[in-house]
Amino acid sequence: MRRAFLRRPRGSAEISADAVRILAVLSVLAGAVWWTPTDAGILAFALPATLLPRFLGVRPAFDITYGVTILVAAWSNVLGLYTSIAWWDLAVHFLATGVVAAMLCVLLSRWGVVRWQPETRSARRVPLLVVPVLALAISALWEMVEWFGHAFISDDIFVAYADTIGDMAVGGLGGVAAGIVIAAVPVGARATVSAGDR
Repeated sequence: MRRAFLRRPRGSAEISADAVRILAVLSVLAGAVWWTPTDAGILAFALPATLLPRFLGVRPAFDITYGVTILVAAWSNVLGLYTSIAWWDLAVHFLATGVVAAMLCVLLSRWGVVRWQPETRSARRVPLLVVPVLALAISALWEMVEWFGHAFISDDIFVAYADTIGDMAVGGLGGVAAGIVIAAVPVGARATVSAGDR
């Protein structure tokens, strides 16, 4: 994994994926300069997440989709889109939870926890089961983080029963959709990573 992270980008797609990571760094700086420390913290929280695809060496299209989704989710909080656009919260929960669960499935395959090769179309049933389960777990964890933030950090964080259940349900559906996609489309590296790099 370390070798995949340090490898120079090849081609415009991989350069674009790295540009998304640079944008994540610039977002933290912009949040610190033009917004509040809390906003900068939210953007900083997203930064390490954008590095994960580089370590895993996934295909550039998946890398870009994942990175852009993470940044959209973070900036949506900073810009107040979750409260100003009625459907935005559910849309982001669907997309973000799905791509994060898919990326975690790739990570678990690299660690040997699940038997699935994201470079091929083998064992296609694995992501169909694992990704939705991960999505539901991520959704539950995220809602706990929101509750903790509301209870102990700021009551500006919106928490309500219907919102929590709706977010978790939509996140689970995002996981189902992501599982179907990565079961059908190879998302791992084009050239397989050697076992010593995993």
